[in-house]
Amino acid sequence: MKISTIDNFPTSPGVYLMKDETGGILYVGKAKDLRSRVRSYFTRSSDSRYHIRFLMARVTGVEYIVTDTEKEALILENTLIKTHRPRYNMNLRDDKTYFSLRMDMREEFPSLTIIRKVQRDGASYFGPYCSASAAREVMKQLYKLFRLRHYPLETCRRRGRPCLFYQIIQCAAPCCGLISEEDYGTLAEGAILFLKGKNRELLKVLKGRMAEAAVAENYEEAARFRDLIRSIEVTVERQKMVVQGGDRDVLGLYREGGDMEIAVLFIRGGSLIGSRTFSLCWEMDNAEGISSFLSEYYNRDVFVPGEILLPLQIEAPTAFEELLSEKKGERVTVIFPRRGMRVDLVKLADKNAETSAMEKRRAKEGSEQTLKELQQRLHLEGIPHRIECYDISNTQGLLAVASKVAFLDGRADKENYRHYRIRTISQADDYGMMHEVLSRRFKGDPSCLDLPDLIIVDGGPGQLNVLTEVLRELGITAVAAASLAKSRVMGEMTSQKIIRSDERVFLPGRKNPVVLRQNSAPLLLLARIRDEAHRFAITYHKKLRKKETVHSLLGNIKGVGEKRLKLLLRHFGSLKRVQGATMAELLEVAGLDRRTATSVWEHYHGETAPLHEQ
Repeated sequence: MKISTIDNFPTSPGVYLMKDETGGILYVGKAKDLRSRVRSYFTRSSDSRYHIRFLMARVTGVEYIVTDTEKEALILENTLIKTHRPRYNMNLRDDKTYFSLRMDMREEFPSLTIIRKVQRDGASYFGPYCSASAAREVMKQLYKLFRLRHYPLETCRRRGRPCLFYQIIQCAAPCCGLISEEDYGTLAEGAILFLKGKNRELLKVLKGRMAEAAVAENYEEAARFRDLIRSIEVTVERQKMVVQGGDRDVLGLYREGGDMEIAVLFIRGGSLIGSRTFSLCWEMDNAEGISSFLSEYYNRDVFVPGEILLPLQIEAPTAFEELLSEKKGERVTVIFPRRGMRVDLVKLADKNAETSAMEKRRAKEGSEQTLKELQQRLHLEGIPHRIECYDISNTQGLLAVASKVAFLDGRADKENYRHYRIRTISQADDYGMMHEVLSRRFKGDPSCLDLPDLIIVDGGPGQLNVLTEVLRELGITAVAAASLAKSRVMGEMTSQKIIRSDERVFLPGRKNPVVLRQNSAPLLLLARIRDEAHRFAITYHKKLRKKETVHSLLGNIKGVGEKRLKLLLRHFGSLKRVQGATMAELLEVAGLDRRTATSVWEHYHGETAPLHEQ
């Protein structure tokens, strides 16, 4: 690593590090010509990149590291960004999980599975899908068309008879020998061709199999292929084809000052299957933003298509092509199109990025107005940008837990969600449990705590009194407090009409509650935060209760934790089968060694495990 004046920088590829007066790294960038790139930041020409001035005002030194190739510079840049996480580099935060469908044709009777991580293991991957439900919907349609197996073969074979999916013609029952391996392979290959968008080739194969079955006078089999062909033709008609074959990711860009919106359109097998947008804070120019996005996005466990279309020209696209080709195991091209169908696709992606940015701006403006109105109605000193809410969940004092949810500018801040196990209260005492949780949350020097603007507790005046008491004990005065009580049924039980009271907000030092207008934006926000805290608490409580139930059923077996309990139940299907399993059957469980299998057998049989069973 070297530091010098810009005139002494080499003209070779490398990485440069911009530092502030304390030596902290503000920005890491790559260049095929270090001297030219760094000099461009300090030029005083009529540069439209006014936002770069905010960065350059803090830069007091620039260091560089020379590399042999642009590809090495790209790899080194990724490594340094991950290590130092500079303030002005792109931090691609995406709270959505990526899902793909996986099928391995080397398996016996291949099946589809939903996975998060795409690996180079020889299997076929399809996606990505925006959610697990979207991927399951695709699988549901494929099961109707191709009758693939739904469950592991070992589980199905232990049943001894076909499952319900066979009865509704959504499984070919290979586990029971009701379809040959060759015929099942045709279905699996058909599913792959369908997912790849190779529908003409698929229909040609199926029509050939139908003809073969008809010649062999196997008319029932020929009729099944006929029905499958018709179903595929109807499904294909409903799809909107945008290009001729191939897998592509199309990037679109919209920029307003330091806010950058990037849209990615996913084209698989010629069909547009979905899109995703990313809102980013970016202080550098657009070309560097796209380059940084490519590095961050494709450095994760995502599907890499054969072609990536960009909205503008970037430096060193060849280096990206080499890296992505290595990751995919096939040739990948990164293109800035200038004419034809590809330009139309990029314009469509740009339009998606702009639309997304406009929608998020309107939502942000609406949230700001709601928070201002909430400030006025609750007589708060400042706008409650950060709100925390707490709730308790227990069953008659057992397995008591609490939840904390945080909202920032009207949106869930899930990184600051927390669960709490109640430690000091063993009976049903919601007030005592709330006191414990709040004391643990706000214990310490108030000046060092990350305090919210407003704290809400679920309940009425009692819960609010606990909150104010804890804040007073800990000397916290700069935080507003309130409680939100649910609506309740009013009138007599014999009344035919159910009348509910309004939801009420209780404030410290005020006897009567504040009643916000029903369905008003401030009340809906508070109710959403309260309901989210309740959901988060009860979900955790149910998880602990389920875990406790499983442990009580299986008992405290030496060497068997939660992970191995799941393996046993997944393999055998029920507790009764686990209890009646032989040593040989226990040893067949993947992930269970002989010592653990022996512990399980001896626990249920009350005697030493037989040595002769293998």
